[in-house]
Amino acid sequence: MRSVRLPAAVLLSALVLAAFGLAGCTAPPSADATRSFPTSGVPDYQLGGGYTPADGVTIVERDSTERPAKGVYGICYVNGFQTQPSDAAMWERSHPDALLRNAAGEPVSDPGWPDEMLLDTSRAAARGDVVSVMTRSIARCADRGFDAVEFDNLDSWTRSHGALTRSDNLALASALVDVAHEHGLAAGQKNTPQLGSTGRRDAGFDFVIAEECVTYDECGAYTKAYGDRVIDVEYTDDTDGAWSAVCARKDRPAMTILRDRELVARGQDGYVFEHC
Repeated sequence: MRSVRLPAAVLLSALVLAAFGLAGCTAPPSADATRSFPTSGVPDYQLGGGYTPADGVTIVERDSTERPAKGVYGICYVNGFQTQPSDAAMWERSHPDALLRNAAGEPVSDPGWPDEMLLDTSRAAARGDVVSVMTRSIARCADRGFDAVEFDNLDSWTRSHGALTRSDNLALASALVDVAHEHGLAAGQKNTPQLGSTGRRDAGFDFVIAEECVTYDECGAYTKAYGDRVIDVEYTDDTDGAWSAVCARKDRPAMTILRDRELVARGQDGYVFEHC
């Protein structure tokens, strides 16, 4: 889909990490291992379901419910700012105060993805609740052997009808990045070109996963902040002209791929995967 590090966010993250550490988590590797992310290679985006990567693929992103692909750099997908459809009941039952609600008290859904509810980043208590839930997902990513995690829907404030702010989301982002680093994972920004260098400088993100930065002429915002640590996913239904023309562009990230919008598994009808 389409931080200023606040003291409260840092304190909150530290408390969550301390509590989680008491549960007996594996000690994280060194800071160098935590921050490592490839600056070249061939990525694949497998959020529609895992499958054996094509020859030459060196980086694979999969959902946190899956296992990482063998022999490649593994990125774990976590919906950090909205709920996954399969987890909606859990949030409403066990963490109702973490959901953003409208004046009538109803959860606010993403207008483009109505089966996803926005998480409330506007209050420190709600952010703490979100971090406690996301820590379990992040720890699962690390335990399964992923190398990195990317947090989707960082830009949820733009779909909140003014209820959330950029600063709210950056406060949560900072806390989630801290948790990822504590578990030895590089942390990835998702989309949100309007942040410029803020995501890397203040929230601490190590890389970025961009969707359709060529299509929307946004690639420079990412490469200026992250250099070669940018993966761009273009989609067949929005890409005009020949794929070779996209690859010929000098302003595209080096790691740019083409996928079908539904991200179907290799071998299924509609599957598309190309890389530059």
